[in-house]
Parts: sequence; structure tokens; C-alpha cells
Amino acid sequence: MIKKEKAKPGDSFTFPRTGHVTRNRTVLAAMTNKQSHKDGSISDQEIRWLNRRAEGGFGIVTTAAANVSEDGQGWEGEIGLYHDRHIENFRKLVSLVHDNGGLIFAQLFHGGMRSPESLTGKIPISASKIPCKDSSSGFTRPASLSDINRIIQDFTLAAERCVKAGFDGVEIHGAHGYLITQFLGIKTNTRKDEWGGDITGRSKFLIEIYRSIKGFVPEHFIIGARISPEISDIGIILDDSMRLAKILSDEYIDFLHLSCWDIYKTSKHYPEDSKTLTEWFTTNITNLPTVISSGKIWTCKDAKNILKQGADLAAVARVGIPYPDWPNNLWDKDYSPQPGPFTVKQLKEADLGDVFIDYMRNWKGFVEDGR
Repeated sequence: MIKKEKAKPGDSFTFPRTGHVTRNRTVLAAMTNKQSHKDGSISDQEIRWLNRRAEGGFGIVTTAAANVSEDGQGWEGEIGLYHDRHIENFRKLVSLVHDNGGLIFAQLFHGGMRSPESLTGKIPISASKIPCKDSSSGFTRPASLSDINRIIQDFTLAAERCVKAGFDGVEIHGAHGYLITQFLGIKTNTRKDEWGGDITGRSKFLIEIYRSIKGFVPEHFIIGARISPEISDIGIILDDSMRLAKILSDEYIDFLHLSCWDIYKTSKHYPEDSKTLTEWFTTNITNLPTVISSGKIWTCKDAKNILKQGADLAAVARVGIPYPDWPNNLWDKDYSPQPGPFTVKQLKEADLGDVFIDYMRNWKGFVEDGR
């Protein structure tokens, strides 16, 4: 059921199991920015970009998706957590964010079929053999049991590196069509073994990753997962996502991040029902963990709305790019920052580097001289 507490965006929040306290209900969601070094190490520019959001008042700062395996890289300029050499620069980032009052999570992922062969030198791997434009063969390579065990270990080792770097927790990326999502989807996972079939089998990969991480990190370390409630082309349907949420709840995961793309969106599978995607979870699952929800949150009204829908924390991406001080303005109930396009000067003042600004030119109407 939706929580009876009438939380405001500026209220603090305590993670029940670990006792971590956020200064407010805002989360900077993981965002691709392509500013890291070729060897996967986080750059000083990316550190500045993330720390500026901690200075701006975000309660939790999340890194961009960090690939846990070398064959899991999804794009150029991506941060990695597949080697111990990545730890040192992350320590700098964590220290700065903590000094500025924020908690910090690393988002862990493997691209799967979205790890181009041109980047990794290997045919992309997935739950099953499926068409893949980024593979020289035109198809993915179905993961063997050895591959599955290796990647579970890679996630675990990456989480251990996060502990050594001082992170408060990790977010396992099970959304947006990457490898974990490919195991979850009925269109991308056609396996007949224990890693396929119904949602219990298709979620086994994610659950085993979670259990493995849980067994190797300290008790106070936060572990959560991000999922997409619905993705048509992958075969993620709401009913399965809700069953997955129940499975994760029964595993005592610390948080569930619902990536809704639009917090006002209703279900494609139940068009006659007025509940938002977030409300499907918060009204039907009684033992939900901490809920983070995201999708087109831009104004103070939006942030309040997602909390009314039952989420504990409001995560933003796009608005946090030009407005690093967004959380500090939520005291104003009428706060509604101007949409783009933004000038290069504005974005540089918000601590975006040239590479990030160039990437944002691909987002329609975001950069003044973009598309």
C-alpha cells in the first residue's frame, strides 16, 4: 500500500536496514556522459560533474553505469569497475561527495547485446541467441553456465571494489535493455534451463548477482536494483515486473528503483486503469523495500507527486544536468526551472565537459546548437 507518511522532497530519509540518512528525498540518477578514460578510470571532469551535484544538495548521487566486465562495455568513455586500478580515482569522488553531505552509489551493469563488438572485440553475449546489430555474426552468443558464473563473480568483485573506494552502496542495473534485462525479458530470454522460463527462472540471474554481492560486502553496505516496469521490445511486462519486485522484497533488498520514463504514465497492459506505474507497485505489494522512482521529474510539483504516489525518493536525470542546484530550490512549491535549449556556456557553468556537451547535442532540443 502507499505509505501514509506525507513526505516532502526536502525531508530526510533513513534506509531502514543500514541506518544511512539522506539529507533530502532527491537522487541524481545514473546518466551516461562519456567523460571517462579509455581504460575505464573515472576522469577528473566526470568527478567534477558528479561532485557539483553533491554541492547542489542531492541527497544521493549515482555514478553513470559502470561495466563490471571488459566484454560488458556499452559505449566509449564509459567508467569501469572491472579492475582494481579503478578504485583510486573513485576514492577521490566518494570523498568529495561525502564532504559535501551526499551519499553515493555506483551503478553496476553489463551491456550484453548492447556491448558492441567494435568496442570489446567479442561477439556480444546475451541470455539467448537473438538478432544483434552490434555483432559481426548478426546474432548474440547465448551465455553458457560458465559465462553466467563468471559475470556473477564480476558483479561481486565490482561491488567489493566499491566497498574499498568508500561508496555507500550499489545499484544493480536491471533496466533499459542491458544484460540483466535481457535475462528478464520474455522476448530476449528463450532459455529452457533454470535461467529461463517463468519470471522465477528469468530473474534467477539478477537474484544470484544480488545474493553473491550480499555475501561479500559489509552488513552496512546498501544494495538495490533498478528495473523497468515495462519494455515492449524486450518483453518486460508489468505483471512480471511486479512479481520480480515481490521476489526482490522477499530477498530483503535495500531499495527498488523504478525507471518509469514518465512518472505520470499508466500501464500499456492495463490501459483502462488510471494507476501510474509507480502506484501499481506501491499499492499492491505490502513489503516493498525503499522505493526510488524516476521519469520526467522536472518541477517541485513533480517531485511532490512521485512521493504522493508512494515512492520514498525522487530520482532525476535530465533536470540535474543544467540545474545542479535543483534540490536546493525545492523549498519553493512553485519551483519550475526553464526547459532547454541550453547554451554551451550554461552547460559549462554546470560543470559539463566538452565531450558531455557534445553527447547532449543528440538529445532533441537540449543544446542550443544541437539537433
